[in-house]
Amino acid sequence: MKGLEISEQYYLTYGAPMLHELFPELEGILAVGLAGSGSECMGYDDEFSRDHDFEPSFILFLPPEEVVDRQAAFKLERAYSKLPDEFMGLKRNKDVSFDNGRHGVIRTADFFRSKVGDPEGELTPEQWLSTPEHYLAEATNGKIFRDDLGLVTDIRKKLAYFPEDIRLKKLAGALMVAEQASNYNYERLLSRGDTAAAQLAICEYVKEVLSVIFLLERKYKPFYKWQFRALNDMPAFAPLKEDLEGLLTTGNTHGEAIEKRSRIRSVNGTLGEIIREQGLSDYDGLHLDSFAYCVNGKIKDPGVRNLHIMSGAQ
Repeated sequence: MKGLEISEQYYLTYGAPMLHELFPELEGILAVGLAGSGSECMGYDDEFSRDHDFEPSFILFLPPEEVVDRQAAFKLERAYSKLPDEFMGLKRNKDVSFDNGRHGVIRTADFFRSKVGDPEGELTPEQWLSTPEHYLAEATNGKIFRDDLGLVTDIRKKLAYFPEDIRLKKLAGALMVAEQASNYNYERLLSRGDTAAAQLAICEYVKEVLSVIFLLERKYKPFYKWQFRALNDMPAFAPLKEDLEGLLTTGNTHGEAIEKRSRIRSVNGTLGEIIREQGLSDYDGLHLDSFAYCVNGKIKDPGVRNLHIMSGAQ
């Protein structure tokens, strides 16, 4: 059973009865679920995930202090800490702190402030562009088991995905950086014999191509260690995985550089095809910067469109 399912079962078995019996006055104003930085929140946990920070647990999201005061929150945290130590063969980490842990009692406002910088998920265009994407993923992943007031659900809806103009700005920036890293910097570094720096350019290209893929798929890019894993869930882009892995894991001898160029052309061709399918460009070449300018031109808000084309790159 996956960690998210274990979390929900632990809540239903122990958490829900605890709330009903000890805190009936709080029923109707709480949200409960699991979201955030753990692999189980992304649905990517496996047998290797259980060596650290993996436990039967959940988050109790509290409304503002004027609704649930600090004394009530403290009592709730104490009750949460006394729930059974073991469930389905997993042991709990009992070292949790109010408002600071990944599990336990957390103010809704503090959770979202820690992820996206705003307690209600109201982001300006500048905040959308500058917030690390994996934090947006963490704010919206996992599952909410109950939400009596609907506060958590409403905020997660606001953050569900980038506004379209922001998606396009970030896409244009990622395309520009990918082109610069591959067809420009990689080739120049090879001509200088600087193979280590050339490989760094390839790494930058792959990093930005992954950004392009997630933006075209309209999914938040998770923390870097899960990005290749996530390609398995995107049928249109899964075929690129072999080429991207090959770019990262091969060297830069003359023969290997020829192969890398072939892989880059293949990846760029696939990206270009999907960009055209989404109606973002009529360009039929392989240079990603040409796609970038077309994509930027599709942005409706002039304030966003006229920002530097690289302003969406992270």
